[in-house]
Amino acid sequence: MNLARIALKRLGLVGKGNERDRRPTDDELAKLVAHFDGNPRQLIPMGRIVKFAVATAMRQEEICRVSRSDVNTRTKMLTIRDRKDPREKKGNDQRIPLLAVSGFDALALIEEKRAIRGNEDDRIFPYHHKSAETAFTRACHDLGIKDLHFHDLRPEGTSRLFEAGFAVEQVALVTGHKDWKMPRRYTHLKPQSLHAPAASRAA
Repeated sequence: MNLARIALKRLGLVGKGNERDRRPTDDELAKLVAHFDGNPRQLIPMGRIVKFAVATAMRQEEICRVSRSDVNTRTKMLTIRDRKDPREKKGNDQRIPLLAVSGFDALALIEEKRAIRGNEDDRIFPYHHKSAETAFTRACHDLGIKDLHFHDLRPEGTSRLFEAGFAVEQVALVTGHKDWKMPRRYTHLKPQSLHAPAASRAA
């Protein structure tokens, strides 16, 4: 099989898949949040979850698994338990900073959730991640938003970290990538985003 892969690659018959570069616009995100927040039948706080996903660049299953006891409000740090890693299935815990550079304040979203809902479940967002994905897909359909998936919010959050002026090694501390090539691959910067880093350098 290994020899076959090498031969097929040299013949140009196989190659890397096309990288997805779909980013939600600010208008699309605003429409989605308004749609969720304005629907009294929407039991899952999807508007808050969408903003939290962009603020933290976390995967949907991570968002629905993280607990209040994993949050240190004093240091503004969050521990993600058993974070997805191809080499470590268990015990791959990672601490990430709760930032407010993406247009959304991650810590404020956690505090807002805590103030609204009090229950015995220690999770911040005690919902099944597949239900959140389904709600997102349905909302996109209702709003006529084409070719946008919940998992696109993770590269969106990653891109916003780069646009905020963070270096690749700093972004990896948030996204959890061990290989710095991965967050680079997820990055699709908007040209207008260069104004903020340029202004900070000129100051």
